[in-house]
Amino acid sequence: MTDKKVRLGIIGLGAEGGMYAGLLTEGKVPNMQIGAIADIDASKKAKADEFSVPFYEDYIAMIESGDVDAIVTCVPHYLHPEMGNAALSRGVHALLEKPVGVYTAQAREVIDYAASKPELTFGVFFNQRTNPLYIDLKQLIDSGELGALRHTSWIITNWWRPQGYYEQSDWRATWGGEGGGVLVNQAPHQLDLWQWLCGVPRAAFAKLGFGFRRNIAVEDEVNAIVDFGDGATGHFMTATHDLVGTDRLEILFDKGKIVVDNSKTVTITRLREAEQVLSKDMTMDDVMKLFMGQLDADKYYSTEVKEYESVWGLQHATVLENFAANVLDGTPLIAPGPDGINGVRLANAMHLSAWTGEEVDMVDFDEARYLDELNARIRAEGAFAERS
Repeated sequence: MTDKKVRLGIIGLGAEGGMYAGLLTEGKVPNMQIGAIADIDASKKAKADEFSVPFYEDYIAMIESGDVDAIVTCVPHYLHPEMGNAALSRGVHALLEKPVGVYTAQAREVIDYAASKPELTFGVFFNQRTNPLYIDLKQLIDSGELGALRHTSWIITNWWRPQGYYEQSDWRATWGGEGGGVLVNQAPHQLDLWQWLCGVPRAAFAKLGFGFRRNIAVEDEVNAIVDFGDGATGHFMTATHDLVGTDRLEILFDKGKIVVDNSKTVTITRLREAEQVLSKDMTMDDVMKLFMGQLDADKYYSTEVKEYESVWGLQHATVLENFAANVLDGTPLIAPGPDGINGVRLANAMHLSAWTGEEVDMVDFDEARYLDELNARIRAEGAFAERS
């Protein structure tokens, strides 16, 4: 056990950066401390002074100052890869907020560069991977107890955003400034968890509502069907215009089913035998009882219900502590940086499918075509530079 602490450079002292600074100042991350803070808004220096750390208006100057061992990016999405590269090229570890990039070519650039720097730690801030609920589900699924995946569906609409939210900044909800809507802003954690639990899809087909119920250019509603291979499929639905909202994840397997409500209540159904075996062995007498609602359910399956509580800030603190531990002693990362491309690719595939009306191959994803389509929309906005 070492008393050494990783000195973190926080780039962007907004709500997110302020939360991380607070967690570190309060001692919630025992192996990490604030090294310095960078923000292009000079007025943020007063806030940084409250933490008694150096303040920089230029993040490159902070990286080169010697005040930090690692950086975390709390800035608009497009900036994550370039800031990651800037840190890694100067021998500084990089923890990038989600998403790792807005499009796969951009994400791949920082991932490939990080691979050339194996002595440095490169992580992505997927804090939901530290949620005990999803950790337990990951272990259950990976054990093979429930058998092969058949179908999964996630309806996640409990992040209602009024029009004023989108009007607070000129870059928000634009193709050139943010790179997308709910898929890029609100849903990356779910896109990561879905694939972390169920596997990476092979193809996607999607219908998106661009400015469906909000006066914005990007998507505020998503309906997507994905193909996991071997007959397994999935449905992902999200939106920012549902005031009441729903958060329900269902995963069906050959030998059971998982249902998660509101990311708190888990219902696990375990079949006594594989479903096809139960189907084959069911007698006509059992079929009649089934139709009459008289079937003895205990004969076919058992049900377990588990409740989980989430402690505010704990998941973020856990990611920071794990990242620092990797820097200090090589503890495996909860969310290695290269994992970040999976969610970016899935979001890109949903966009591309909606733009073209075609099913999109994710095994051999056409990055050039996606970028062409994205730039066409950036040009139409007429307010931002095209991407390369």
